[in-house]
Amino acid sequence: MRLTLIAVGTRMPGWVEQGMDEYSKRLPREIRLDIREIPLAGRGKDLPPARAKAVEAEAILRAIPDRDRIIALDISGRQWSTEQLAGQLADWQMSAQNYSLIIGGPEGIAADLLARADLRWSLSPLTLPHPLVRVLLIEQLYRAWSINNNHPYHRA
Repeated sequence: MRLTLIAVGTRMPGWVEQGMDEYSKRLPREIRLDIREIPLAGRGKDLPPARAKAVEAEAILRAIPDRDRIIALDISGRQWSTEQLAGQLADWQMSAQNYSLIIGGPEGIAADLLARADLRWSLSPLTLPHPLVRVLLIEQLYRAWSINNNHPYHRA
């Protein structure tokens, strides 16, 4: 299975790169992770936030590999416990499909892109900074895999 993480924003702080690298290396071969960054659309009087979000959505759609199922990370999405995520990950792996996980920009994900998503997933009811979401997402995917494979990481 391939997971493609498509995230708005480039030039992440070093701690984000380190965290993502660490958990990406831990993921097993059967879960390939591809990370694609989308440049943040400029904001200002020439490009209001709603239009910037639409520009970002267009770039995200172009970055989604053909036939991928789309999972949008959105505060209004479903929330899972870690154990429920482990079950979901097992289902994704058994489906023989690939998935694109979408992290929007500062204003979130455009409504038309959310409507196209096969699933909306909320990591937390808290508003989280987008760089932190990247690390948290990859860590939780690794933790879910560790549960499914009786790896001691989750019990630590």
